[in-house]
Amino acid sequence: MKTYGYIRVSSKDQNEDRQLLALRALPVLPENIYMDKMSGKDFNRPSYKRLVRKLKEGDLLVIKSIDRLGRNYEEIIEQWRILTKEKRVDIYVLDMPLLDTRKGKDLLGTFIADLVLQLLSFVAENERRNIKSRQAEGILAAKLRGVQFGRPRKPIPEDLPRWKEAWEKGEVSSRQAAKILGISHQTFLHWIKMEKNSNKVDFF
Repeated sequence: MKTYGYIRVSSKDQNEDRQLLALRALPVLPENIYMDKMSGKDFNRPSYKRLVRKLKEGDLLVIKSIDRLGRNYEEIIEQWRILTKEKRVDIYVLDMPLLDTRKGKDLLGTFIADLVLQLLSFVAENERRNIKSRQAEGILAAKLRGVQFGRPRKPIPEDLPRWKEAWEKGEVSSRQAAKILGISHQTFLHWIKMEKNSNKVDFF
């Protein structure tokens, strides 16, 4: 029997140290720890796939929490079934000792573990949806307060009309005019287009 660990962080900006320390304290050998830095919305993850191919019957897979395995309720349940029923691998969730398939392998123990798994999987997915909903509500509320998102708009240079006229006369190219004004070529052309359509100047 070998013990393996799996770590997932949802982006490159997140730190995996907390999960790594928990696995090594068990201990799980460093060479047996697999990690993905990507979303948990599905199981198309390279390190996870390599880990599953490596696992043999009787091996133990350790994860810090159920949401590290994934956040989609149905996918978590399906992966749990594949690992425990088809590959006959044991799973231990550090943050939830009840989710330890090495214990209580009788009918009652299996029933309790499956019940806890389904409950936690639902909670994890529901929390993910709530976070996205709160983020959307927060963005909407900020916009209503006048908060602007994205890059700030460039101020209109005072000598812009001069270089626009020079460009129209063919004295400078649009790229040269944009460079002199300290704006992007795209912004310069956008301003020209906007002026032709209306009297409103709109930088982006």
